[in-house]
Amino acid sequence: MSTQLGLGRTVEPAATLVRRRPVRVQPAVLFLLPSALILGIFVIYPIFQSFWMSLHEWRIGAAAQRWVGLGNYSRLLADPQFFNALRVTVIFTTVTVVVLLVLGFYLAYWLQRTNLTSRILRSIYFFPTVVALSTIGIVWRFMLDPDIGLVAGVWKHLGLDPVAWLRSTSLALPTVIAVGIWKTLGFTMILLLAGLLAVPEQQYEAARLDGAGPFQLIRYVTLPAMRPTMLFAAVILTIQSLQMFDLIFAMTHGGPLFATETLVTFMYRQGFENFDFGYASAIAWSLFLLILVVSALQLRFFRYNDVD
Repeated sequence: MSTQLGLGRTVEPAATLVRRRPVRVQPAVLFLLPSALILGIFVIYPIFQSFWMSLHEWRIGAAAQRWVGLGNYSRLLADPQFFNALRVTVIFTTVTVVVLLVLGFYLAYWLQRTNLTSRILRSIYFFPTVVALSTIGIVWRFMLDPDIGLVAGVWKHLGLDPVAWLRSTSLALPTVIAVGIWKTLGFTMILLLAGLLAVPEQQYEAARLDGAGPFQLIRYVTLPAMRPTMLFAAVILTIQSLQMFDLIFAMTHGGPLFATETLVTFMYRQGFENFDFGYASAIAWSLFLLILVVSALQLRFFRYNDVD
């Protein structure tokens, strides 16, 4: 109900004014809404669904998915194939990360100059990084074939017997590790090169004035200043190695005799070959827990403080 005032003016009640106030939606919310929907549908929902599946004996086509609680996780602890996959994963990750950090730092240190030769060598080392892992795996599988491979042809030309690199239970895993290191070395080099170029030149000048030599400069100036970069590279490479699938599947399919089967290939075999999605989901969550623990340990023992 409105009140009539002089000069033809009308005063609306306060409740009416409040009710007629337009609702404003922040533009940021409208921009974020499509991404949030995609994230929720394709990331968040599958995460919770996979955990729900890990609590069931989940098989496609079954009339009902039987609830087993933690039965799939108990099954993991009694499965020797799971522990074999865990062992292979730990070996693959440890060797790959350590070698990549050492070789990556070595290359970054010697290629930090901005001359033409350094730029060309950086591009050569970085080129395998832009190629898909599955493509790299297929190419190297044919190159290492003892019958028709390029490597076998070179060995025959040298008068040596061809080696079945990917058919030997003792050589398959080191071969896959070597190819994985070759594939990721350029990426590691670029990461460490960025951290190396960010070290202030004044620190080197001060150390030289104190009589520090080349090795002392690396030990007491370069490495301490690169701790944040080294930590970042170690965490990224560790997570990438723990989740390695494309390269191993393309080169060996986890064989021979499960010699190169990691947790991811083991999970794939259980889910998409045996169609035991409940057990595969339990493997996925155990891998998630492993990544979480390893990353937390890395951040704990190699943490960086500004006062360091």
